[in-house]
Amino acid sequence: AEPFQIPSSSMRPGLITGDFILVNKFTYGIRLPILNNVLIPVNKVERGDVIVFNYPRDTRINYIKRVIGLPGDVITYKDKILSINGKVITDTDEQKIYNYSEQVPQFGNINMQAQQVTEQLGNKSIQILKMPQQPPVILQAVHTDFPDREFCNYETDGSGFSCTVPAGKYFMMGDNRDNSEDSRYWGFVDDKLVVGKAFLVWLNMGDMKRIGTKIQ
Repeated sequence: AEPFQIPSSSMRPGLITGDFILVNKFTYGIRLPILNNVLIPVNKVERGDVIVFNYPRDTRINYIKRVIGLPGDVITYKDKILSINGKVITDTDEQKIYNYSEQVPQFGNINMQAQQVTEQLGNKSIQILKMPQQPPVILQAVHTDFPDREFCNYETDGSGFSCTVPAGKYFMMGDNRDNSEDSRYWGFVDDKLVVGKAFLVWLNMGDMKRIGTKIQ
């Protein structure tokens, strides 16, 4: 296991800024140093896993997101509705108001409000956040030069997008759906960039009650 710190709110409500998490680096197999190719396979990456990976645009930086799309999957996010291979991923009708504080450069702390719902992603029930005032994708923030860009189509009005995941890669999204810089903006994550699977919060100096929280 290796410790990592959560730097942003993109994985709220499950993971919050300041969480120190443990990541199992051998969940998906023993990998060769430097190349990071799988030497001894163990488990495969599954849809819904929360993983740490090297950011494709700067591999010196580690990101943490949830696996939404596996190789070959067609991921569609239209009007805040997620579909995988043509099947709509349903949310619970029950909504909770979720408030949190976000540190924004030049503006300081800003109070944020979102709707918290439960999403059934395969055999996993996960808590996600949606912000009605935010678009499904901010077109101005989409990098036009990311590898395999031709596998994605974006609605010109910003109402959504559709991506087909190439072989050997994954499509990642944050649980804080409308406040996450993820695959919709910078593309797919190559399997060689996977660090490991996040499984436990082991420390948060601002909220000691979070110690021992399992990562779903």
